[in-house]
Amino acid sequence: MPFLPQRVSLKLKMFGGTMAVVLLVSAVIAILARWILVTSLNRELEQRGVAIGQSIAERASGFILDKDRPNLVSLVFDAAQLGERKVLVSYIFISDNDGRILANTFIRPFPADLRGINPLPENKDYSIDLVDFDRSQAIDIAVPVREGIYTLGAVHVGLSKSHIDSLVGKLRTTFLGFITAVTVVMFLIVLRLSNAVARPLSRLTQAADAISRGSLDAPEAMLGLSDDAIKHCQAYADTDLPCWHFDQNRGEGEPTSQAASRTCRECRFYRKEGGGDEVAQLAESFSNMIWSIRLYRRRLRESEEKYRSLFDSNPDPVFVVEAATGRILDANSQAEAVYGYGRKELVGRGLAELEPDADGGVAAYLADRDAPERVLFPKLRHVRKDGEPLYVNVHACRIAYRARDAVIVSATDITELVEKDAQLIQASKMKTLGEMSAGIAHELNQPLNAIKMGSDYLKMVAETGGLPSPVALAAVTGQVSEQVDRAAAIIGHLRDFGRKSEPKLEYVDINEPIKGVFTIIGHELALQGIEVVLRLAAVAPIKAHANRLEQVFFNLVVNARDAMTGISCPAERPRRLTIVSESRDGLVDVSVADTGCGIPEAARRKIFEPFFTTKQTGQGMGLGLAITYGIVRDYGGEIEVESAPEKGSVFRLTFPVARDRGERGP
Repeated sequence: MPFLPQRVSLKLKMFGGTMAVVLLVSAVIAILARWILVTSLNRELEQRGVAIGQSIAERASGFILDKDRPNLVSLVFDAAQLGERKVLVSYIFISDNDGRILANTFIRPFPADLRGINPLPENKDYSIDLVDFDRSQAIDIAVPVREGIYTLGAVHVGLSKSHIDSLVGKLRTTFLGFITAVTVVMFLIVLRLSNAVARPLSRLTQAADAISRGSLDAPEAMLGLSDDAIKHCQAYADTDLPCWHFDQNRGEGEPTSQAASRTCRECRFYRKEGGGDEVAQLAESFSNMIWSIRLYRRRLRESEEKYRSLFDSNPDPVFVVEAATGRILDANSQAEAVYGYGRKELVGRGLAELEPDADGGVAAYLADRDAPERVLFPKLRHVRKDGEPLYVNVHACRIAYRARDAVIVSATDITELVEKDAQLIQASKMKTLGEMSAGIAHELNQPLNAIKMGSDYLKMVAETGGLPSPVALAAVTGQVSEQVDRAAAIIGHLRDFGRKSEPKLEYVDINEPIKGVFTIIGHELALQGIEVVLRLAAVAPIKAHANRLEQVFFNLVVNARDAMTGISCPAERPRRLTIVSESRDGLVDVSVADTGCGIPEAARRKIFEPFFTTKQTGQGMGLGLAITYGIVRDYGGEIEVESAPEKGSVFRLTFPVARDRGERGP
């Protein structure tokens, strides 16, 4: 009903609408009934008046012809006083054709107002007219008095208008009283019906409002619900049990225990208590809905308690980070202990403040909508509140947290492990330097010999008392300076290589650490008859650390050297070491190939395991390739080996190009 105000209640709409219809129908019935009854009553009375007049006219014709006026007077009085006519009939009089009054029922002088009234038209059986006389009204009915074909006069019967109005009034009062009684009965029926419909709906509305406010106990009292079903429901008592109806965990062919079947058959969701009309059934369904909400609310609360327990008791720092802003929404107590911040200090703080150097860490993951749901970021550098760095492995997983897109960040503190790795790598480098000491000494011996020869020449010239020619002096001093620079470069490279490196990422041209290896070990390889072939193309930079990459290539080159110079490898076999670098499809590839004796299939599957070695006792600890594998994996790279006995070996290293600088190319 669009014409009604929106806040009009359903009860008022039902009651008002129904009563409006009842009143309208009652009014129409009253009007029609009144018109029918009043018209019929007036017609009936008029017909009675006509009948009275015609009866008098039939008997009065003889008296008129005989001019017997006493009998005429007696006739009209008898007719007027017969039965109830004395109330209905006001007067009766007979007149001749000339209008003279022959007889009448008046006991007083004949009213002058009645003379000549209601004349009879010709060929009419009667005439009816409303007349006024002596301050009253009457319905005058004129009936002709005929004798054969002649008309002798007329009989006038005056019906009392006040009596007729009294009869109509009584009829109207009786009928209106009946309509009023019917309306009152309909009022009570409609009021009771509207209350019966609106009261349960009002309770349902109040119960729904209570549920919206978070209360599930109030609706139970409002709807008069019983929790008997809850007490008998095993799934409600033990939330580890599935509820077949809601959880729908039951498979088609899954066997059902007797106890579960009995419980399900008695479940109120499968078989309602029934009875009542549609509103009662709606209330029952609503109560079932409340039960299911309570069930799942309890399970949700238990699930949240489990989550909170896992969240707080997790031995690793865990953060809930808003994906859109990178702000920390929640943090567990371990995060406070590891990072040194209080919980209130962490909430609202940007996660980027904890990992300022992690260019491709969680911050990039938050910004990348196409990233997978779960990712692992190994060895990220975070900072504590006091500025001290720590290294963590970060697991990130996207979730929905309080209607917001968020990411669960779990950080495992691996600072101690990273330090041990660094110490192990440093020890490996020191071991490498020790093994290469002879070659290094030879590398340094060359510039020293050249400097010695130059100084001896100058000494000899000084002892002879002569002066060297300007050309010779320039050549000697230039050569001495060049050899000093060469020795200084070797010593400087040794110092850089031997320095303990931090696991901090930087942009590295992978050709540089490859060349650095041969700065130290190149001459030794030449002395051992190993041909070195370098095909280093211009490649894009990668995110790594040059010092550690140099350790990687040191290990690979030393292993290749040992494979080509070992006792099991024939001396006549060509000794060639080939290193190739190239870029392709966002990757940087480096292959280190040798012409050694190759690696057997059984050993090839274990060469990256720590402490596994194929060398003789005392010549290796089996950590070189394990360290190489760990360093390559730390930088997001892959390492593979192809080898076969007597066919040499090829180590293939693949690194991703640094994302923010890869597009610029080498």
